[in-house]
Amino acid sequence: MIRGIRGATTVERDTEMEVISAVEKLMAEIIQVNEIDPDMVASVFFSATEEIRSVFPAKALRKFEGWTYVPVTCMKEIPVSNSLPFCIRVMIHVNTTKSQKEIQHVYQAGATVLRPDLTKQI
Repeated sequence: MIRGIRGATTVERDTEMEVISAVEKLMAEIIQVNEIDPDMVASVFFSATEEIRSVFPAKALRKFEGWTYVPVTCMKEIPVSNSLPFCIRVMIHVNTTKSQKEIQHVYQAGATVLRPDLTKQI
């Protein structure tokens, strides 16, 4: 079964260092809590709000061992009025035997307000 694992984070400023650092932290937690092996991953989609222009968020994922051949893409988040600024979201499509309830979605920094109903306390 392919399941989607969601996550999001925010940055204070659009600098390459800050974006990469925030995405590395987000992905490290998602990978750990969901026990993801890169060979289980079908694809990863990152989206970023219009304020993020310094770097592709996917660049952070390439620093993780074993993720070189995982298909990854980045896109612009639709500009909805009053949406959370400086936000980076991720959707990972992973082959797993886990049920939907067992999937742990991860929201960090200012993005914790997006989906508190999906965030599990560990």
